[in-house]
Amino acid sequence: MPGHWFAHGSKTAPRSFSRYRLSRRLKVVDRICVVRTASYAPRVRIVCISDIHGHADALSAVLAVAERRGYDKLLVAGDLCFPGPAPLTTWRRLLQLQAVLVQGLGDRALALLDISKVVPKNPHETARIERVSAVRTELGELIVARLARLPTTFRMGLEDGTELLLVHGSPADPSEPFCHDMTDEEIMALLGDDPADIVVCGGSHVPFDRLVQGVRIVNVGSVGEAPSGQGGISGHADVTILSTSKLGVEVEQFAVPLGKAA
Repeated sequence: MPGHWFAHGSKTAPRSFSRYRLSRRLKVVDRICVVRTASYAPRVRIVCISDIHGHADALSAVLAVAERRGYDKLLVAGDLCFPGPAPLTTWRRLLQLQAVLVQGLGDRALALLDISKVVPKNPHETARIERVSAVRTELGELIVARLARLPTTFRMGLEDGTELLLVHGSPADPSEPFCHDMTDEEIMALLGDDPADIVVCGGSHVPFDRLVQGVRIVNVGSVGEAPSGQGGISGHADVTILSTSKLGVEVEQFAVPLGKAA
């Protein structure tokens, strides 16, 4: 945060001292400005979300909070449109905001799965296949084709010289997510030899911020299907805000209440 600004009062001085006092004042002001410039580093605020799953209302709630706080860039770690009630609205909102998107496991399945070859084993699987067909129809062929072409990763340099990697799952396997209860060894296996300093990811629906062997893993949880802790979907959406500057990266993770909990 920038330093506090202080208002200084002034007193009337004799004319004989005016030039001397003005000279002293300019030197002090100049000194203050130099200190402020050296200690204050401009920040870039990056909103990071994942696993919207077509829940446009949850997305709107998250974006409303982000807009009140102010941000410069929006990163979305996949699973955008399926199976929620508003896939097209979700897609249009993300494009309107020029969000950086990577492909999630659900996006790939929605775009590429040949449902004619899938034999459902139970009513739940039957309903999922029917929902795939319905979402494809709502989105249309052009958007489905764009989902198929989404990159699996996105990289960007940060102000402190480090590198951020955005991926749905993990660097070694974009379909395999990091989980909060993994051991360091399991996490290292999914990191592979990727050079990124910070990995922003989703997939597991549970947010966490963890440092393993010098690599910071920031799982941003889920906007549309955050778990309640009782096996169901809770009344909140997860959001992470990164504040980056030449001095480093600060990570803030919080939950946005939805529906009756809002």
